[in-house]
Amino acid sequence: MPQLNFIIPNWPAPANVKALQTTRIGGVSHAPYASLNLGAHVNDDPIAVAKNRQLLSLYLPSEPVWVNQVHGVEVIDAAKSSCLQNADASFTTKPNVVCVTMTADCLPVLLCDKSGSVVAAVHAGWRGLCDGAIEAAVNKLAVDKREILAWLGPAIGPKAFEVGDEVREQFIAKDAQAETAFKANGNKWLGDIYTIARQRLNNLSVTQIYGGSINENFCTYTDEARFFSFRRDNATGRMASLIWLAS
Repeated sequence: MPQLNFIIPNWPAPANVKALQTTRIGGVSHAPYASLNLGAHVNDDPIAVAKNRQLLSLYLPSEPVWVNQVHGVEVIDAAKSSCLQNADASFTTKPNVVCVTMTADCLPVLLCDKSGSVVAAVHAGWRGLCDGAIEAAVNKLAVDKREILAWLGPAIGPKAFEVGDEVREQFIAKDAQAETAFKANGNKWLGDIYTIARQRLNNLSVTQIYGGSINENFCTYTDEARFFSFRRDNATGRMASLIWLAS
């Protein structure tokens, strides 16, 4: 059986909050999806994807509530939803319901509260990040925002995310402090989506933020051995960031 390789979030979540971050290592898919591709929408062999998800299921209490990510801000209650609803975030207060987001450069954000009463998974591609996917998810959690912890998973790093003026201007139009997250790179800009995520979380009074490019070496673009990257490879797989409440 292939040996899966996980990243366990390094954050002070309560004991009943469980979380896993997959890498590309340990599955059965062939190049360019080698090897633990969990995305069923990227033209990989469906049988290989099903096998990869089966391998992952050995580490989970139930089948993840997979969503159809559309780079928006819709948030669903995973315990009341069927798989493949259009959404870019899910939350739950029910034990053994697994929230998941899939990425390959976009930013995965996992959320929980200090008492372990609620968890959420957020897909924050640049469009969703700009338009308020993180805010939408945080606002769905019926807890004091100061009690929320956030973990930022593997995403394209600040030395690799090159964008034009139009992307930078959209972020600054939403929040002026985003200007500090962009550095000139010729006639383009290098954007730091981790910094923008922290700014957005701080604006919501969420200050306990872990993971990301400051604390971890998580650049999907540069770490080809561990991570899928759409911008680097175009045809590629997807990693999963998963979180649930243990019973």
